[in-house]
Order: sequence, then C-alpha cells, then structure tokens
Amino acid sequence: MAQHCDWLLTNTRLATLLDNGTPYGEIKAGAIALRDGIIVYAGLEKGLPAYTAERRLDCGGQWATPGLVDCHTHLVYGGDRAREFEMRLQGRSYEEISRAGGGIASTVKHTREASEAQLFEQARKRLQCLLAEGVTTVEIKSGYGLTLEHEMKMLRVARRLGEELPVTVRTTFLGAHALPPEFVDAAGDPRDAYIQLVCEQMIPAVADSGLADAVDVFCEGIGFSPAQCEKVFRAAHSAGLPVKGHVEQLSDLKGAVLAARYAALSVDHLEYLAESDVPALKTAGSVAVLLPGAFYFLRETQLPPIAALRAQGVPMAVATDLNPGTSPIASLLLAMNQAAVLFGLTPEEALRGATRNAALALGLPDKGLLREGMDADIALWDINYPAELSYAVNMNRPSRVWQGGQCVYSSES
Repeated sequence: MAQHCDWLLTNTRLATLLDNGTPYGEIKAGAIALRDGIIVYAGLEKGLPAYTAERRLDCGGQWATPGLVDCHTHLVYGGDRAREFEMRLQGRSYEEISRAGGGIASTVKHTREASEAQLFEQARKRLQCLLAEGVTTVEIKSGYGLTLEHEMKMLRVARRLGEELPVTVRTTFLGAHALPPEFVDAAGDPRDAYIQLVCEQMIPAVADSGLADAVDVFCEGIGFSPAQCEKVFRAAHSAGLPVKGHVEQLSDLKGAVLAARYAALSVDHLEYLAESDVPALKTAGSVAVLLPGAFYFLRETQLPPIAALRAQGVPMAVATDLNPGTSPIASLLLAMNQAAVLFGLTPEEALRGATRNAALALGLPDKGLLREGMDADIALWDINYPAELSYAVNMNRPSRVWQGGQCVYSSES
C-alpha cells in the first residue's frame, strides 16, 4: 500500500552532509519525501517507496541542502553605527568615539528608545535578507537593553519574528554583554554590581518568562572577567538554561575552558584560543562557532586555531554575528565565503558549519542533515556543485525553500 506524503521531490542531487564516504554526503539521482514537517525519505530515487503525494516536484537535477542555520546574531537593535564606521576610517580611535557617546552605548541608547514595534520592523528587514539566502533557523541575542525591561523587550521581538516569519528562532539572553551607563559610577567594582543584578534578578525573570533558550556572556577585558562570567553560568544552570560564550575574541582569558566546564552549547569567536585548550571543547561537546565577519570588519590578524579544532574533531560552525558595531553583515553565504578565504575552511566544512554544526550549536539535533527523521528544512539550489555556495559572493539564491515541511519560497512565484 502506498504511503502518503505532503511533498515528493524527485530528480535532485542531495548534499545530505552525512558521512557516507562521498563529499558533502552526496546522493546522485536522489529523492526526498516530506510529511508533517519531517523528512520521511532521503535517498536514491530508484529506492523510493511508493508514495501518494499532495505535491510533486521534478527538481531538474538541482542540488538540495539542509536549510541554512545562522547560529550567532544580534539582529534586534535600534539605530546604526554607520557614522562611527566612517569616523574610524578617518582615523578616529574607538576610545574617542566612545567618549563622544558612540560604541555600544549608542546602540543601547537607541534600543532603549525604540518601541517593540519599531525594533520588530527594523529587525524584520535584516532577517528577510537572511531568509532570501535559504536560512531557515536563526539565533537572536539580546544584550543592547541592559535592563530587565529592555532585555525582555528585545527577547519578545525575537520571539515575534519567529512567529510571523517562516523561520525557527532560538533566543539567547546576553545581559552580560556590556556595562550599562548607569552603573559606571557604582560603588566598588561596578561590573560586580551589574553582574549581581543579572544573576539575581534578570536571569530568574527571563527564565520564568520562557523568552530565552540559552544564556550568553562576553568574557573579555572590555566585557566581563571569567569570575564574573562564572557567576552568570551558575545562575543560568540554576534556572535550567544552557550557556554559551563570546570568548577569546580579543585575548586569551580562558573563557572557552570555563564555558566548557559548564557544558556550553557553543564557544564563539576564538581568535585567541590556545591550541592546548581545544581538547576541553571536545570533551565538553561544545561547538566552536567561527565569526569571520567580525574578524574582517575589525581587521583582525590573529586566526582561530582551525587546524587544532579540525585535528581534535571539534565541530566548527559558521555564523554572521550580524550586529551594528563589528559585523553589520546579513549574509550567511558571505560568512561562508569569508570562513573559507580568511580561515581556510574547505567549502564542505563551511556548508556543514552553516547547517549541521550550527544546529548543534543551538541544541537542535533534528536540523542540519538530509536524513529520515530530521526536520524538513530544505533549500534547493540551481548550481553545479555545492562548493559554489562558498565560492561566489552574491551570485546564489535558492530556487525553493521548505521550512518545517512548508514551501515558504519559490523563485517561480
């Protein structure tokens, strides 16, 4: 008796990203069947079971990949910092710009002043740029409110984006992103005072609201110390939330090792990660998230220890780090190209980094592969080979996209 499916895709080449002994996990002359938002078949067309399908599509030999996953963004924020970008190019230092009210303080000011509706409309435009490239899952961090009221506002906007646009949104509370301006003159160590607020009031409230899927920190000299970040990790675990970390971006404070001790989903940036600390990430099962956009924008020269991560088998993800200050980049395909050109990833590693490994960095094991039982997030590409996705800049767009088993984009419509 024939089985039922919602979509049956035939005459396609599959980049399954499974370890089947072929580059990209390729299956030539393949087929995919979708039912109730799940892949129920992905394999050779000649082995396809009998299906009655509501919709059939001859893919004309196009390549199917998992939907892309952008696992590190800050895309909800107010204002922009284009003028600061221009000032830096004219020779003004970051310190000069900050003293003039620029830097993250500027974004915090504009984010606090914006309504939820205004933040939503601004963020929606940025997110649509990602969706146009086949992104079906995105992580969105808070961190530009720095009060409970405004952090919750950002998280509500992020949740609404996932409700109103065809994308899975994972939210991350990043209260420990920077010191709020009102804490600068606090008695004692103002950063300790703010971290106490984050741990004792903000994290419990965010957890009770259900608005956050994880908690992040900025462990850096211009952010927060490892001791302060550990307090945040403890509070997050007490609240039942997994942790992530912005670590080793500008210096080696051993933030990655600290995050690994708390079984972090991911450790992100990693330009100054010591090779000797890589085994700790492998043991913890943490994903190394590479952010070449910030590396490029800041003109960094210190490379992440890619060879050591590769040798230890640490999963490497690739993300945009979309933010107004250090990576105003709303293109995951560009980030894949940067990861290949600047960091030396192979195109296959870059694609895996923007699909399977990125999904693991968000705690989403049912995404990022073309395999029976996985979520039906699929992008169809009119390309000759998957390396084109990392090779060419602004030359590729998917011809169709399925998110949760629904066809949410077609170039023919």
